[in-house]
Amino acid sequence: QVQLVESGGGLVQAGGSVRLSCAASGDMLQIVMMGWFRHDPGKQRELVARVNSAGESSYADSVRGRFTISRDNAKKTVVLQMDRVKPEDTSLYYCGADITPRTSWHPQRYWGQGTQVTVSS
Repeated sequence: QVQLVESGGGLVQAGGSVRLSCAASGDMLQIVMMGWFRHDPGKQRELVARVNSAGESSYADSVRGRFTISRDNAKKTVVLQMDRVKPEDTSLYYCGADITPRTSWHPQRYWGQGTQVTVSS
């Protein structure tokens, strides 16, 4: 059973920093992509940042230059460093990963349980 476990988040003042971590575990063949998404009530879940197995990353326009995503393939972890946060960054953040489990030939999307980030002004 593949699982994603998140840590980090919480309450932070505007202009400050917060760090989110996610670790993948379970019986898997390959992790294709790891990333962070956020979801606000009444809106669709949106991509914040993602990184592939080659280390190539992409960011939402709203966070580019402020957030940094990094991945450790050996440890099967991904970290989102959030700097110069703004009140509009307040959201429920989810770790997402496209992982090929040993029970399948194709990658599947897995999600963490979500972690709240609240930015106070």
